[in-house]
Amino acid sequence: MRKNSIKNTRVSGEVQKVLSEIIRGEIKDPRISPLTSVVQVYVAPDLKTCKAYISVLGDEEAKKNTLDGLTSAVGYIRRQLARELNLRNTPEITFILDQSIEYGVNMSKLIDDVVGNEEEG
Repeated sequence: MRKNSIKNTRVSGEVQKVLSEIIRGEIKDPRISPLTSVVQVYVAPDLKTCKAYISVLGDEEAKKNTLDGLTSAVGYIRRQLARELNLRNTPEITFILDQSIEYGVNMSKLIDDVVGNEEEG
């Protein structure tokens, strides 16, 4: 199966949807921020591994705590994922903190500052 096949894209989308629901509604860990979203999910073509990119709104402490909480709950999350999705293999999940949204906001702010300074000068 090719890396970007239609089946693989569909499986990644379903895993992302179910993962979001599990994180939002089923995990009771106080370390996990309520403002956590699953940005992107890449499932390997052999369905053995999965990279889940998450975004957390908050300071560095909240991001670190959320990542620690998700990492400690990975067994429970994987078990719930297996119940929800009927896949040949349930992938091993790796959570990765996605900084792209924060980076985009900072770049937009810098651009606005530069444009504001040019209009003044």
